[in-house]
Amino acid sequence: MESRPTLNRKVGATVASTQSVPSVDAVKAALDGVHDPEINRPITELGMVKDVTVAADGTAKVAVWLTVAGCPMRDTITSRVTAAVSAVPGIRDVRVELDVMSDAQRTALRRQLRGTAEEPRIPFAEPGSLTRVYCIASGKGGVGKSSVTVNLAAAMADRGLSVGVVDADIYGHSVPGMLGTSARPTQVEKMIMPPAAHGVKVISIGMFTKDNTPVVWRGPMLHRALQQFLADVFWGDLDVLLLDLPPGTGDIAISVAQLVPTAEILVVTTPQRAAAEVAQRAGAIALQTRQRLIGVVENMSWLEMPDGSRNYLFGSGGGQVVADSLTRALGSDVPLMGQIPLDPQLRESGDAGTPLVLANPTSPASVVLRGIADRLATRSRGLAGRLLSVSPSAR
Repeated sequence: MESRPTLNRKVGATVASTQSVPSVDAVKAALDGVHDPEINRPITELGMVKDVTVAADGTAKVAVWLTVAGCPMRDTITSRVTAAVSAVPGIRDVRVELDVMSDAQRTALRRQLRGTAEEPRIPFAEPGSLTRVYCIASGKGGVGKSSVTVNLAAAMADRGLSVGVVDADIYGHSVPGMLGTSARPTQVEKMIMPPAAHGVKVISIGMFTKDNTPVVWRGPMLHRALQQFLADVFWGDLDVLLLDLPPGTGDIAISVAQLVPTAEILVVTTPQRAAAEVAQRAGAIALQTRQRLIGVVENMSWLEMPDGSRNYLFGSGGGQVVADSLTRALGSDVPLMGQIPLDPQLRESGDAGTPLVLANPTSPASVVLRGIADRLATRSRGLAGRLLSVSPSAR
């Protein structure tokens, strides 16, 4: 057999040997696309890139400032930097070195993100805020309020929105477990960076207590905790913030109305009349706080039977009764936004840490929850249906 000429291999070797070494600017341009996983901004913009060098053999060394020692996101940052720089033509190896910011650097970062004010402000209470804030409320416990909150958050994040959840049920906190996270927040000076799970940022008092230690606080401490969750936590630019309120009309519900007066209320109930009566009281708090009540969700509405029929284990009609009663009381439409079937998978997925809308998006309960999430995600903010603190003037 006739041997092949070796000319092509020689030419290839010549091209490879003369290929130019990537510039430092090219590597820095690639780093512009690397976002800090907690702050969700480019690390170049945040001053986290300490140094960049590129050797003649195509080895890039990137030194990165971490906000704190033992940063829980160090591995994520390292992998993101490695992936971005490896994609630069001519780079053959990437080595990432990590260092820790000084106090002065952290102060500068905090001022860059939160301004120069010493006392943090609640961004969602600012007049120009575009974040839709929804309080998920219930008259009594055991109606699945937290399950509804977690699944609505996960469904909205799944459709591309930036979503946060405040586990405002201080005594009965359960949201982190339902989202499958045991991570703790990172503190940078006076800022708290919330962990995220399934694309949802979350904060809970359970992240600050040891094991399953109960929280035994009175009203003022509850108010302060909620204020810190809203003001000290760096949420970034959220499209939607959900607050999982404790049952009833106690201190937290009142504090929310004071701290974020534009927050809107979604009431969760179950079909039985006894639960409906209690839910009406929870919704009627809007008359006193002058918040907008946007709707009612009926949970555990029925059990789907194998033959396609429905078993109404807890009766029927409670959700509509609550919606009709609150419509009459407030003088504006309070719709029944959805009836969620009783589904064992809803409980199982919550225990497993993966919301049902992600674990089984086509289940009957998921379809209803996603429909409610779509309605909440596409609502525009306005004054329609909101009680205003005005009175008619005399002519």
